[in-house]
Amino acid sequence: MIFRLSSARLARVSAAGLLVLAAVARAPSVAAAEDLLAMIKRTGTFSVATEARFPPFEFVENGEIVGYSQEIMDLIMAELPGVTLERLDVPWQGILPGLAAGRFNYVVTSVTVTPERYQAYHLSVPIADATMAVLKRAGDDRIMKAQDVAGLVVGSQTGSAQLGALKALAAELDAAGTPVAGIRDYVDFNEAYADLATGRLDGVVNSLPNLLEARRLRPQLFDVVTPTFGPKRYFSWAGRKDADSTALNAFMDEQLARLIESGDLTVLQEKWFGGPMDLPTVLPKPE
Repeated sequence: MIFRLSSARLARVSAAGLLVLAAVARAPSVAAAEDLLAMIKRTGTFSVATEARFPPFEFVENGEIVGYSQEIMDLIMAELPGVTLERLDVPWQGILPGLAAGRFNYVVTSVTVTPERYQAYHLSVPIADATMAVLKRAGDDRIMKAQDVAGLVVGSQTGSAQLGALKALAAELDAAGTPVAGIRDYVDFNEAYADLATGRLDGVVNSLPNLLEARRLRPQLFDVVTPTFGPKRYFSWAGRKDADSTALNAFMDEQLARLIESGDLTVLQEKWFGGPMDLPTVLPKPE
């Protein structure tokens, strides 16, 4: 049996088919138009990575990640109603590779700004000063300035900008004919501090705020060598440098600049570091 459609019905069927095809064709464009910030708002989850072994910025207390960065995020999350922060504790060595691989939306941990990272990632408005200094054992009069580590064994964290700064300092000393006795790298700064306390290291290079915290916690063991050394540096957070991340990166920069201008960040700095830091509201290009 052969069924024939009238011209009018055929026109209606053809029109309906065109509408379906148009909807199908349009659907991928709508999905593709949803950037990362829009997806976070829709799903209600903002996943960020942190290294929770970097006090007072990020550390674990009573099973919870706390510290300076967490309190900044508390203020920022108030601007994302209905969104839950999912904070992942990731070893430092896996944080930037994990961001590049898309394992989480953003990095909320202390990323030292370097020219290489500036090119590879979107680095946020600065959250803190990160200029380098040396931690020594309390009462060690051999080290009165950074250059006094010549002839000594010094450590820092594997894969960090701090280790890079130590190696640059060591290269300067070597060129001057006064090399360091050795450089050791550690997965965790706490391991380096432990070796310093027991005498297996003579000094640890880290950013000044972290060393001030180490001295505050154990003044009988440690002292900070000042002045700092090397170029002015900052800590920032990080996002991916792709079109999908543009709106999220801009949102985070706007929030951090707002907190700097309002003085809210100064309040947190006084709480966690004992004093304010002079921070720009736009990240300077690193040296």
